[in-house]
Amino acid sequence: LIAGGAYVGMRSMGGMHNAMSNLMGEKIIHNVIGTPMLNGVDTQDHEVAELRAMFENHKELTRTVENLPNGILTVTETDNPELRELLVSHVTGMIQRVDDKRDPQILIQSQTLDILFERPESIVTEIEMTEIGVAVVQTSDDPDVVAALQTHAAEVSDLVERGMQAAHDAMAARDHSGVARSPTPGQKGHL
Repeated sequence: LIAGGAYVGMRSMGGMHNAMSNLMGEKIIHNVIGTPMLNGVDTQDHEVAELRAMFENHKELTRTVENLPNGILTVTETDNPELRELLVSHVTGMIQRVDDKRDPQILIQSQTLDILFERPESIVTEIEMTEIGVAVVQTSDDPDVVAALQTHAAEVSDLVERGMQAAHDAMAARDHSGVARSPTPGQKGHL
């Protein structure tokens, strides 16, 4: 169990490279140009490759979310060991980015994340590895942050359920100025 800005020990970059290569083929590691919606102002190739692997293999992920009075408990898992390595790397990397206020500004990124990148000091995070994935508890005394944590957890669950279609629907819900609109009936929120 770790808290705050601590980092879960990961295998070497070579191990992540092998996992990504096994899931997506060697070309994706060196050519992420084919995924412009996953690139951001501040993203690295391996982060884009992690996102792509999770989108492409979303049906192999399972996810549960429990809304707590002051936050969330999420459990995301997979029986696929290569995908699991990328999942854990993504989760721990994004938590570290929030702690560091390093918003990647990915094109498909939910505006729900804005407040989390603005107020990381109000978030307490605990990460625990499960047998086949990762459990995360995030809590806050700031009601706006709690609402954002719960909304984003639901958005990620939609991504796990529907993959890239969830991202497309979220982008369609925004107006031309980039400001998010409320989803239409039957439509999910933003990622």
